[in-house]
Amino acid sequence: MSQEHPSSPDLTSDLDDRFVFDFVAYDDLGAGQRWSTWLSVEPLSRGPEPRPDWLVTSQGAIDTDLGVLKTGKEADVFLLDRTDPHDPAQSVVMAAKRYRSTEHRTFHRAATYTEGRSMRRSRDERALKRKSTFGREVAAGEWAVSEWTALNRCWSLGLPVPYPVQIDGTEILMEWITGPDGESAPRLAQTRPDPTLLASYYEQLREAMLTLVQSGLVHGDLSPYNILAAGERLVIIDLPQLVDLVGNAQGFDFLLRDCTNICTWFARRGLEIDPQELFGELMAHAF
Repeated sequence: MSQEHPSSPDLTSDLDDRFVFDFVAYDDLGAGQRWSTWLSVEPLSRGPEPRPDWLVTSQGAIDTDLGVLKTGKEADVFLLDRTDPHDPAQSVVMAAKRYRSTEHRTFHRAATYTEGRSMRRSRDERALKRKSTFGREVAAGEWAVSEWTALNRCWSLGLPVPYPVQIDGTEILMEWITGPDGESAPRLAQTRPDPTLLASYYEQLREAMLTLVQSGLVHGDLSPYNILAAGERLVIIDLPQLVDLVGNAQGFDFLLRDCTNICTWFARRGLEIDPQELFGELMAHAF
């Protein structure tokens, strides 16, 4: 991860109000700034140990919103600078994934993803089914918690995912994945790797999918659009729909779809991989 700050153009100048995060100004903090929320969240809402050296935990650090990095149907990802003004060495840029406010959110995740999951309160579950305003708020929180849980679990398994820094309501702070040039890593779909790198990318994904199924898990929405190419390594993102391979009635269907999506992309770039063969290999290690 790059520790150098990107230049800070006005990334929010062309955004409408739905993308502007409501930072509360304290004392002499400017617009788009807040005191670090690291110490204000519960210990279980902070990233797993051992924590990376670049993590800033100073109580005097200030969070500065740098603007939007990526927009989505359910959430938007922003760049967030966390710096201690009294100790400039304590400074990092992170990705802040924020699930949408009620009036601008359109959750499209199929109910099949959440099969086998239980809500903490029956009131929440009823609200979700009715798709009420409160139900949509519950959905935002549930998807944020689901992604937070998935990130922590995948990180603990040694999978190539961004380090989960913290969760605060519907905002998840995580490692900002950059390429060799220090800029945001592109999606795999945007790359044109040479044959050697292409084969390496495939092996990385095969190993990651193998680790998942050995733990009884399936990404559920794996494609070249939610994999980042950070130089020679790949990083998997967008994990709120992580599926239980056995507990979900369609777990094996999701696994086959993941295999098909990945193999199709690699085949189009010259690496002939049969999705059925990959699926069979993964299934052989699933139990």
